[in-house]
Amino acid sequence: MARAAAARLITKIVDAQAARGAASVVLTGGRNGNGLLAALAESPARDAIDWSRLDLWWGDERFLPEGDPERNVTQAHKALLDSVPLDPARVHAMAPSDGPHGSDVEAAAEAYAAELAAAARPENHSAVPAFDVLLLGVGPDTHVASLFPELPGVRETERTVVGVRGAPKPPPNRISLTLPAIRAAREVWLLAAGEDKANAAAIALSGAGEVQAPAAGAYGRSRTLWLLDAAAASGLPRELYPPASP
Repeated sequence: MARAAAARLITKIVDAQAARGAASVVLTGGRNGNGLLAALAESPARDAIDWSRLDLWWGDERFLPEGDPERNVTQAHKALLDSVPLDPARVHAMAPSDGPHGSDVEAAAEAYAAELAAAARPENHSAVPAFDVLLLGVGPDTHVASLFPELPGVRETERTVVGVRGAPKPPPNRISLTLPAIRAAREVWLLAAGEDKANAAAIALSGAGEVQAPAAGAYGRSRTLWLLDAAAASGLPRELYPPASP
């Protein structure tokens, strides 16, 4: 799944750069997100990307000190970013807990929202850029980014970025894009691999509400793509399978 997703992402970035001169991608952490980045790093086709014309954002971040191995940005650098010629000014990391906002996770979230708003263009008709691809890992509880079932963040309808306190998995403090920001992306890709994701994928794709199943509320303006391996797809209702060839 990671290799297939990486191949798709390379093609999408190259096409966006050909069409608009630059591309923007929102990265996700976790097992599946980091697996995709590692597969991209190993792909011979990665050199087709003009890395200097790529903007990278994050869908969420663990509010931990700079360089902490559990931070998504730290893991992304290890998996891919340190091995490609990115423009540092176009790598938009979320603030750490020892950064300019200290331990104030809400202030750090507001700063990231302001950075997104500054990058948005009038034609985007949104307070965030029109990301070409926004990647999301799907948690076993159906969470995406750091939007967890029933918690305040998933109910947000106005702000584009929120501080998260009391997350049900460590660390408890996080920063996350909201569903309105996610839905501003041209394409949203949801990644799920492994048997532990089968129930979450089935719930999210079976008409569940977004407050109870945040993954159900994550969709793009022009396309929403679920990328599953066989184990993660094992619980999907039969009506979601394509018809068999004659």
